[in-house]
Amino acid sequence: MNQFGEKIKELREQKGLLQKHIASRLDIDTPMLSKIERGERKAKRQQLPILAKALSVDKDYLLSLWLADQVYDVVKDENMALKAIQVAEEEIKYEITQKIK
Repeated sequence: MNQFGEKIKELREQKGLLQKHIASRLDIDTPMLSKIERGERKAKRQQLPILAKALSVDKDYLLSLWLADQVYDVVKDENMALKAIQVAEEEIKYEITQKIK
């Protein structure tokens, strides 16, 4: 799964930007950005706001894709992956309701 990298590439191409344009903003080389787009390397969380600005997208949108890829990488080989995600979802919902109170 590489939703984050695929979306970065899609958005970059829609904007007509070359990899070198985005890579320079991230202070990485073009091959590293290529690996991020292909899912061979992970972007760093602190790079997300820079990417969001460069690609004119909401940073929370990119963060959600980035987090989804992180979760997937952790549970992808587990037989109980879906159940674990459901349990985590319930815990997150509980935490949110506690913060609202």
